[in-house]
Amino acid sequence: MSIKENLSEVRSQIPSHITLVAVSKTKPVELIKEAYEAGQKDFGENYAKELEEKEIQLPKDIRWHAIGHLQTNKVKYIAPFVHLIHAVDSLSLLEEINKRAYKSNRKIDCLLQIFIAKEETKFGFSIEECEALLQSEEFKNLRHIRILGLMGMASNTPDNDQIRNEFRSLKSFFDKLTAQNRNISILSMGMSSDYKIAIEEGSTMIRIGSSIFGERNYTK
Repeated sequence: MSIKENLSEVRSQIPSHITLVAVSKTKPVELIKEAYEAGQKDFGENYAKELEEKEIQLPKDIRWHAIGHLQTNKVKYIAPFVHLIHAVDSLSLLEEINKRAYKSNRKIDCLLQIFIAKEETKFGFSIEECEALLQSEEFKNLRHIRILGLMGMASNTPDNDQIRNEFRSLKSFFDKLTAQNRNISILSMGMSSDYKIAIEEGSTMIRIGSSIFGERNYTK
């Protein structure tokens, strides 16, 4: 099927209140243009330099999401234009985003990544670390970022019950935060392999790549 047909198929399975982020990492601008022309406006990239290069070449009304693990020395490449940074996993990264946002004369919207998987390869705050961060003076002094919600990645496992329980734990913490902060509104969880479970467990934003662009990794 074409990218347009793939998008239509994915959208048919997603409630209207859920934001679909098309994961376009490693995909050439021609394929992203196809998705854009089919009505897709939110795109997710893992690598800051690749994201910077694509932003230059593509329409300016695209909403670019930085969804991969972001190193502090790469924030400068995306700070002037990024729509949402998903994987914020440390105070030092928040401080760098805040500094670069100030230099770009803007506020940058972010999600805090919560570690919910039973895998050491995943990043993120524990729930306790996140609660402590949000109460800290260091965090309260960051004037050029805005925390809009949480992001989490479930374990890479065929055990759907485990995936469901991990998403459910994140949703529970998300609900607690929404009761305390009216800015908290985004729960980014769910990818091509598990987005249906994520939707059932309360996700408001899903990140889909292979189901839209196919499995092949294209080179730039």
